[in-house]
Amino acid sequence: MLIVFSGLPGVGKSSIAAAVARRLKAAWLRIDVIEVALTRGLGLPDDADIGSAGYEIAYDLARANLALGLTVVADSVNPIALTRNAWRAVAADAACLEVEVVCSDLAEHRRRVEGRLGDPAALSPPTWAEVEARRYEPWPEAQLRLDTAMLGADAAATVVCDAARRITP
Repeated sequence: MLIVFSGLPGVGKSSIAAAVARRLKAAWLRIDVIEVALTRGLGLPDDADIGSAGYEIAYDLARANLALGLTVVADSVNPIALTRNAWRAVAADAACLEVEVVCSDLAEHRRRVEGRLGDPAALSPPTWAEVEARRYEPWPEAQLRLDTAMLGADAAATVVCDAARRITP
């Protein structure tokens, strides 16, 4: 099974995705980690334009892990139909659960973004202005939409794991 997350920075998707991966003993593919490896590993600055390279690497890693029969949790902003369709194609014959994470409380979302500490596994965190300016298309066809203004990461992970168990043959 492929579990694909989507959501703006600061909504809590990585916290939820990590908890889901831990509970399901799944491979966790976090785009931030891949992008850090690409930029810092090549000696590039954090703001270097690496295009879609992080996503392309993640798609290949997901395919390889799915071929082994593993569950894969894909954790990224995944902001547009193009990337979402690509994840569906990666799933091919595997079950695919699509999860959009939002935070409907803008003041709380902003507080989270502005209060983020540096994460060694991620590039420099975006500012609130960068989050607001980021292109992000809503995902109405996602099977789950979790609002972290109403639901903590642990409870949200339970919802995702329960949904995954219902989908898995």
